[in-house]
Amino acid sequence: MEHLEIERKFLVKSNAYKEEAKSQTRIVQGFLNTDPERTVRVRIKGDKGFLTVKGISNDSGTTRFEWETEISVGEATNLIDLCEPVILEKIRFEVPTGNHVFEVDEFFGENKGLVVAEIELEHEDEVFVKPNWLGHEVTGEVKYYNSQLSKKPYSNWGA
Repeated sequence: MEHLEIERKFLVKSNAYKEEAKSQTRIVQGFLNTDPERTVRVRIKGDKGFLTVKGISNDSGTTRFEWETEISVGEATNLIDLCEPVILEKIRFEVPTGNHVFEVDEFFGENKGLVVAEIELEHEDEVFVKPNWLGHEVTGEVKYYNSQLSKKPYSNWGA
């Protein structure tokens, strides 16, 4: 499936989102290519595998081309073995807020301690409810991109 992805990304300042979450899913993902112009991601989300290609972001960091297809977990596992280090591990919480759903990712492994919320929008200027656990906006800050967290994990940011 191909589409333009429009999303905004925020830090999370409390665990209150966990009480509001309608679901949580373990995600393991790696990157076959982390070039910002053509990121290629392999993901195991729950009991499904996915291969995703993302294009370069626009100037504000909110919009970019995305193509994704479902693959078997076995295929995804084999492809993850070919990925660049570091493999990302996280729990994704889906949190309904107003007419939208925030995806809140709590990272583990070398990115432990980082919690980021994303909201997908129909257009860049769309208004949405900001829950009280939502922190500073980091949309367009490259170091928070999953592809960059695989290269320079959160645990290394102080270095």
